[in-house]
Amino acid sequence: MTTTTAGPGTASARTTGTTGTTTTDRDRGHKASTQDARPHRPGVSVRVRITATVALLVALALTLAGVIIYAIESARVESAAAEQADQEIAEFLQLQQRGTDPQTGQPFASTQRLLRVFLERNVPSDDELFIGWLGSRPRFQSTSRHDVSTDLDLLNLVRENLADGRSMRTDSEAGELLVTMQPVTGDTDGGLVVVTFLDDARSELTSLVRTYAIVSLLSLGAITAVAFWQSGRLLAPLRRLNDAARDITATDLSRRLPETGNDDITALTRTFNQMLDRLESAFAGQRQFLDDAGHELRTPLTVLAGHLELLDASDPTEVASTRALLADEVDRMSRLVGDLILLAQAGRPGFITRQPVDLDELTTSVLAKARALGDRDWRSDGVGVGSLSADHQRLTQALLQLAENAVKHTVPGDVVAVGSAYDEGSARLWVRDSGPGVAPEDRAVVFERFGRGATMPDDDGFGLGLSIVRAIAEAHGGTVAVTDAEGGGARFEITLPTGLPSGKGETWPAS
Repeated sequence: MTTTTAGPGTASARTTGTTGTTTTDRDRGHKASTQDARPHRPGVSVRVRITATVALLVALALTLAGVIIYAIESARVESAAAEQADQEIAEFLQLQQRGTDPQTGQPFASTQRLLRVFLERNVPSDDELFIGWLGSRPRFQSTSRHDVSTDLDLLNLVRENLADGRSMRTDSEAGELLVTMQPVTGDTDGGLVVVTFLDDARSELTSLVRTYAIVSLLSLGAITAVAFWQSGRLLAPLRRLNDAARDITATDLSRRLPETGNDDITALTRTFNQMLDRLESAFAGQRQFLDDAGHELRTPLTVLAGHLELLDASDPTEVASTRALLADEVDRMSRLVGDLILLAQAGRPGFITRQPVDLDELTTSVLAKARALGDRDWRSDGVGVGSLSADHQRLTQALLQLAENAVKHTVPGDVVAVGSAYDEGSARLWVRDSGPGVAPEDRAVVFERFGRGATMPDDDGFGLGLSIVRAIAEAHGGTVAVTDAEGGGARFEITLPTGLPSGKGETWPAS
């Protein structure tokens, strides 16, 4: 049947029913399959990104270092060139003021003679040129591989600024020049011009920077290759992790990764292996749990089916008898399902609700409630005084389950005792009985799901009660164990952390 409803002003209708649901599921399935079939674009691998990042950082560092070195050394070269030119001018002034003409032994009679003697006595460096200037043109020039006699810009610069004795920069065919001028006033106006070829002065620096660039490129290539190799080596466990995760299926969780080294990748590998251990254990437990649950449910279902097939509906007595029997089996199935749901909830965060619990009040109330479970010699084994952070209802449920288990394995008149104690940092609660006890080989089995040791003839349990007790204890961060009781019988004890600031507790004497 299909029902269609439409609201006011709505052009579309909402369809419910078998047909509409099937169409919607088909559409959703088509969309999901389309999304799953969408091709994954290959991205840049982590290895390449790490290598590129290292290469970029190294390149930036080497470039920055080269620029800084060049700037510092270039300033140092220019400063040295200026100091050298100033020294030449100082020597020229000293010759002018204190020197004598070697031919006459007298002070220089002319500017021309002063300039000639200076150029004869002083040899310029490879990147310098001395010019003896008379009038408006150069008269003498030292030997140099650069010829600036035809450089009109330089000649005009000297003509305009020689009288002021300036030091100036200019460009020429020979490169950047530092022109230092010192005027001389005498029979003929003139002066000394010291030309420094800055490009020649920087030639060694340029050669050094060129060598640095070659070495840097080679170093960059070597560092990039090492980074590529090392990143591949470091990321190899991640690739194995990816391959293992891809190969793992719900039916095979046995694969593990080799753990080598002692670094973060190894820690990740170890954590992944531990996760696989937990998953394998959980899946194995789940499969065992489902097998056991199916086995336990099969019996009451078989009973129900068998009696329904053989039921004679015309016989009121048989109908009433079968009805009572089937109702009992349904009750057993309901208890089993309830226990299974409880065990499934035990692993969830909200299974227990912690609050301050008085140990003495809990023990006393459990003993009072347990007296209604059967005709036994109920006793108190002592009551611990103290508080713990726990779920009062869950602990009551666990202790009553232990008390019910003790009733099942005892007969009227046997002793069943409930007690507790508060020790440093922990609280202990137990149930003791004077029954046959638990055999040593069964003490681990009885706490397993559907695990059962020796059973009494009228015991119709499923073997889930003690597993529920263990689940409640572990949810509190505690443990449960069974030992022999003094004088015979079994003693089931739950040990829990208090969850409160440690303080010495007391135990009341047994009543």
